[in-house]
Amino acid sequence: MTAARIALITGAGTGVGKAISSALLDDGYHIAMTGRRREVLEEAAAEWKEHADRILVAPADISVPADVERLFSEVRKRFGRLDLLVNNAGMSAPAVHIEDVPFETWNAVVGANLTGAFLCTQAAFRQMKAQTPQGGRIINNGSVSATTPRPRSAPYTATKHAITGLTKSAALDGRPFNIACGQIDIGNASTEMTRAMATGVLQADGSTAVEPTIDVGIIGKAVVHMASLPLEANVLTMTVMATGMPFVGRG
Repeated sequence: MTAARIALITGAGTGVGKAISSALLDDGYHIAMTGRRREVLEEAAAEWKEHADRILVAPADISVPADVERLFSEVRKRFGRLDLLVNNAGMSAPAVHIEDVPFETWNAVVGANLTGAFLCTQAAFRQMKAQTPQGGRIINNGSVSATTPRPRSAPYTATKHAITGLTKSAALDGRPFNIACGQIDIGNASTEMTRAMATGVLQADGSTAVEPTIDVGIIGKAVVHMASLPLEANVLTMTVMATGMPFVGRG
């Protein structure tokens, strides 16, 4: 009998996180869904009633250490181990000039996008090193902003560049413990966050242009592929993007 595979997805109630949760369920995983709002998580989980016995809804603010500690304790109590952490939770900020970014906005984006991913990675390392068999996988949502910024996006871009550093550090530090860490960089998956793409977004040359998007389900399938590899293999970085978006080239 094959042992159950356990995944924890942050920001799991909407958008990319919900798509990843759905894809992992379809692949047979037991999943723990976390996010700040219980009602959003429960609404998403209710769509998968046939998998209810494989779903844990566990709200948490992952930028708060005590919440992360409680979250991982709930996962251990329900499932006994953790095979996959998907650090997906994040937020964007209004497109304003860098000198006009409020400190409160900067702190909020850093907390959601970077501190939360660090705290969850830290907790996952503790769990994955202690469990038997030892090891597991971590997949971080980097976004194409992890390499290339949009105009007026300093908080979001800075945190996503930092996610790349966190991914590489975790990949290196995880080697002796059979912990693999990789990153998926997403370009214009169709979610609430990318709704503006349909009406036009600011480009690097100052113009406004409509950009193509891709179905968010494609991201779920990509994450399942990354997670399907044996732990001796790792996708360090994968870019999944709308083919026609103005990302590759000069803008």
